[in-house]
Amino acid sequence: MSFLKKIDWKSIDKKELFKTYGLIVLGTFVMAIGYVFFISPLKLAPGGVYGIAIILHHLFNFPIGLSGICLDLPLLLIGTLWLGPKFGAKTLVGVISLPTFISILEKMYGYAPLIALPGDPMTPDPSANFIIALCGGVIIGVGLGLIFKTRATSGGSDIIAMILAKYLKHIPLGTLLICVDSTIVLAALAAFKDWTIPLYSWLVIYVTGVVMDKVIAGFHSSKAVLIISDKYEAVRQRIFDELDRGGTYIYGEGMYNNVEKKLIFTSISRKQLPVLIHFVHDVDPHAFVSIVDASETLGDGFVSLKEKALE
Repeated sequence: MSFLKKIDWKSIDKKELFKTYGLIVLGTFVMAIGYVFFISPLKLAPGGVYGIAIILHHLFNFPIGLSGICLDLPLLLIGTLWLGPKFGAKTLVGVISLPTFISILEKMYGYAPLIALPGDPMTPDPSANFIIALCGGVIIGVGLGLIFKTRATSGGSDIIAMILAKYLKHIPLGTLLICVDSTIVLAALAAFKDWTIPLYSWLVIYVTGVVMDKVIAGFHSSKAVLIISDKYEAVRQRIFDELDRGGTYIYGEGMYNNVEKKLIFTSISRKQLPVLIHFVHDVDPHAFVSIVDASETLGDGFVSLKEKALE
């Protein structure tokens, strides 16, 4: 109770709080759809606690939601004891809401596959398995992305990897997480004796990661461009006039002749790239232009840095 008294409830932005926990609940609901309707019918185990829960369900008919929370809560407790209270209420909400939604969907719709062969409603159509796995990965990736946007964690195998990282400091956390998830994938191979299961499971893991990154970073694509030209002033003016963009001068020195150079660094949208290339060539056909993908650009003229920080 003393802890609750220390909280300045007036300073809490209720709208922001509702948005944060709303995203977590929405994210876990979307994930539950992916697991129940797409992943479980194919007996896939794409890592994590719910990969184990799916294996237990198909071997022993245990409910996926119940198995998931029975595995997740002890891991959350162990993680808090070993790593400190870094998970917080947001992760706890996710740990509870995901199995709740999975249990509700299990109760309402059962375990029938989404796409089935005519005449046998419990037999998945082999020709549709790839599409089902792909859709499952996309859906779970969207759900995870919504959760991670609130700076909550997914719990489960993340906690196992973080505990291992505490003792195996020479191995990156990402590598340990892949190892933990791959162990669960191989456990599905041992349980079901089907080589297609780990292959599809790894596909789901990959697609989930790609989609999750996109949801977190946003779908605004931009290009970071570095321009080396002796006519940098003319290029600069064209960037201002034709693209309505700014940039930064970077001072450098040529490696071949040791001549000082002024490099232009700027960020532009994908649609503006052809215009930039055209007028740089028009100003200086001998210019050097380096173009890289920027997964996200924050600041004036792009997504607001403040808005992104408060997501």
